[in-house]
Amino acid sequence: MRVLVVEDESLLAESIAEWLRREAFAVDVAYDGDAALERLGVNDYDVVVLDRDLPVVHGDEVCRAIVDGGGETRVLMLTAAAAVRERVAGLALGADDYLTKPFALVELSARVHALSRRTRRAAPPTLSRAGVLVDPARREVHRDGRYVPLSRKEFAVLVELLRADGAVVSTEELLERAWDEHIDPFTNVVRVTVMKLRRKLGEPPVVETVPGVGYRVP
Repeated sequence: MRVLVVEDESLLAESIAEWLRREAFAVDVAYDGDAALERLGVNDYDVVVLDRDLPVVHGDEVCRAIVDGGGETRVLMLTAAAAVRERVAGLALGADDYLTKPFALVELSARVHALSRRTRRAAPPTLSRAGVLVDPARREVHRDGRYVPLSRKEFAVLVELLRADGAVVSTEELLERAWDEHIDPFTNVVRVTVMKLRRKLGEPPVVETVPGVGYRVP
């Protein structure tokens, strides 16, 4: 799942981004409203963590643009203004949630997880296919009852493949959903990640390569 963090305080922005990456999100960062609008015009995001008081283009305008776009992107608005009228005003713009500064990163990530679930069709609490059982909430994977430790990216790729319910997921789709905008589109990182995932899941192979198309768990 992909998140855009829009925050003009660079240290805070990078702290939020790094925390969310540990939660297996693909995270991009923008430091002003204009840069945020540029990224929103190019990429699809599940959630935007949006500081309200932004330079160049105000956060309110960014929020309006997201809402007017009519997509499924959810907005978590950040602000130092804690007054009720400020929170109400932010929600009235179309924000889905509101968090005042200072905040705990663990609470922010919990809210992002909650919002990201709203952008997808209802899914079962666990994902299961071909003897593989994944619990996304606990970030646990088992193969035929055996616990399988995975890296964040391996886990993210496996979840996307299982959510496809047997359909093929292209390399481009995996790059978009599991990595951020800085990844080289010509990289072989997906192939390498799938190779490591296959090795950890064991025999018989679970992930099938569809030449020239992508990968699937049949």
